[in-house]
Amino acid sequence: MSINPQLMEKIRESLSSVLPITAIVLLLSITIAPLTPGAMVLFFFGALLLIVGTGIFTLGVDMSMTPMGSGMGIYMSQSRRKWLTLGAAFVLGLLVTIAEPDLQVLATQVPAIPNLTLILTVAVGVGLFLVLALVRILLKIPLSRLLVIFYILVFLLAILAPNDFIPVAFDSGGVTTGPITVPFIMALGVGLATIRSDKNSTSDSFGLVALCSIGPVLSVLALGIGFAPDSAGYTPSALPDIQTTQDAAREFAQAIPHYAREVAVALVPICLLFLVFQLLTRRFHRTQLLRIALGLVYTYVGLVMFLSGVNVGFMPIGELIGATVAGSSLPWLLIPIGMVMGYFIVAAEPAVHVLIKQVEEVSMGAVSQRAMRRGLSIGVAVSGGIAMGRVLTGISILWFLVPGYAFALGLTFFVPQMFTGIAFDSGGVASGPMTATFLLPFAMGACGALGGSIMTDAFGLVAMVAMTPLVTIQLLGLAGRVRRKLARRALQAEIARAEDTILYYD
Repeated sequence: MSINPQLMEKIRESLSSVLPITAIVLLLSITIAPLTPGAMVLFFFGALLLIVGTGIFTLGVDMSMTPMGSGMGIYMSQSRRKWLTLGAAFVLGLLVTIAEPDLQVLATQVPAIPNLTLILTVAVGVGLFLVLALVRILLKIPLSRLLVIFYILVFLLAILAPNDFIPVAFDSGGVTTGPITVPFIMALGVGLATIRSDKNSTSDSFGLVALCSIGPVLSVLALGIGFAPDSAGYTPSALPDIQTTQDAAREFAQAIPHYAREVAVALVPICLLFLVFQLLTRRFHRTQLLRIALGLVYTYVGLVMFLSGVNVGFMPIGELIGATVAGSSLPWLLIPIGMVMGYFIVAAEPAVHVLIKQVEEVSMGAVSQRAMRRGLSIGVAVSGGIAMGRVLTGISILWFLVPGYAFALGLTFFVPQMFTGIAFDSGGVASGPMTATFLLPFAMGACGALGGSIMTDAFGLVAMVAMTPLVTIQLLGLAGRVRRKLARRALQAEIARAEDTILYYD
């Protein structure tokens, strides 16, 4: 029986993404952060699940989430009952957010607020801003205008919110745009914009993730004014005692059923919503439905493997390495290590693969996957360095978020609109499960070893990761605009010289 060549291609892509992180951990383990053989076996088992799981997941998304979201988006844009379309968008945003695994993890870190209260607050924020994003596409409202208005509102609310709660509020905007919601919401935007034929329809297909990332920040900041947590309630991840490879396999075998239930809860609302949509519209034919069903199976299996790998094999190792480096005689090494990890870790995020592929397709190659990867990696590397600097110094996150977002929003008036949408979408996509389960535990371990405040110094890393791509991707667009302008001037100068030569000989 031959293996699906598309699956093999996806697994090869995943292998090239995960190998750098594995090499970094191996290098640290034999230099400044030695690990036991059992810990390394656990990490390598996790890496294997991560590689295979990401490959299966990305294939499943191509087969299921993308056509589902695109088909629903096209139908919603054609519907004459706009109120019904917007109501369906709110329910869709609510359901997929409640089920997002990353949000469940964040909620457990804030004991002063009941988990369900925080999750529902975030979900309502996403639902409302998904409706706003659809209204923007239908009414052709410039994305930059809405971004400026709502980020000003975000920072005004941040002035009123408790200082300890601000990093968690900004982190909530990053964790809600995870591997379940991003593929569906991005495809929904493409479908909605496809029906339009004006010059901005391609640009407007981006920006849904960007606006859906603002909603949770606003809603959680508003909630934080009434609920002020005293501490993060963070419990360090216990590294199991691994003596043999069989012990390591047992750890994963015990964890897989938990993540299988978690992913099932995440996917069932989307599947039910799609089923209702199909029964009402009969949009997809039998062959398409079979392909979507198989794609959903791939998505489910791949995401279970991915989450099992990162949570069991990556999270405790990341925390242990962070604590070891911080407790060494050279704690400042946290900054370059954080930057190197950030540069490579973003390539292993499942939703990043979906984003860069869709960007290249929608822009018809104008924005290549290679350029997107490089821009995202540089942005997250800067985030990692700043986050580790905050762990070492305890500087307030607002000293970075306020000027960072001000600069990013200022760029929106100078870069092509499509790059603004891509950049702000990239911010939400880059801060996915790999950031939450490896880079954030690394910061938490370091913060705990240095005696800092987990709530104010370690939390906020996801927010930093979500912010810096906004700048780097837009600078990429600005550089492209400048190059095109210079090329056009050079061409005009060459034409003028040619005309002068012809006139001279005439």
